[in-house]
Amino acid sequence: MPHSQTSAPRGRVRLARGASPWLLPTVATAALSLTRARRSGRWAAVAVPTTALAAGMLWFFRDPEREITQGRVISPADGVVQSIMPWKDGRTRVAIFMSPLNVHVNRAPLAGTVTSVEHIPGGFVPAFNKESENNERVVWHFDTELGDIEMVQIAGAVARRIVPYLPQGTKVEQGERIGLIRFGSRVDIYLPEGIDVAVEVGQTTTAGVTRIDRD
Repeated sequence: MPHSQTSAPRGRVRLARGASPWLLPTVATAALSLTRARRSGRWAAVAVPTTALAAGMLWFFRDPEREITQGRVISPADGVVQSIMPWKDGRTRVAIFMSPLNVHVNRAPLAGTVTSVEHIPGGFVPAFNKESENNERVVWHFDTELGDIEMVQIAGAVARRIVPYLPQGTKVEQGERIGLIRFGSRVDIYLPEGIDVAVEVGQTTTAGVTRIDRD
């Protein structure tokens, strides 16, 4: 059954956890400039870009409620399937590129237990670049009915912070929110050997909604 957080009215939108350090100063600056713009032309000129930036931040950090799809493996991220690659150990890696226009809250692809959450320092080249393999990342492992499932959140050129929501040992429901990547980035999921991929390169995915595997 879907996690209790998904039972909220469909279409309801809240702000993502971990947004405050970016969002609050931006909104506060916009509010101040709008207030002072009534008395000063100089502040009026400042109010336009700061208000636009605040609106963009509110859009970026949106976190809509969703009705979670039933299936063995569902997409952990909103975005576009960038690549599908067979891995050396028999697994298949599905890489999903997230643009700044996507929702950046990631969700658990399966129900299970978080067995590890590892932060790995690295660079910040664009997430669609092959060299992003060496970017800053957080590697997740889940103990699930399919065995160990690995998921990797990769920071991009602008995304300088990954915010995990859950610690090691946490039990998660499929589709539960597990973390946030600030701005453009990528999420990789490794499917176990014998699991057929249902998506294709170029396909748009929605976290918690798009099924990744095929029966």
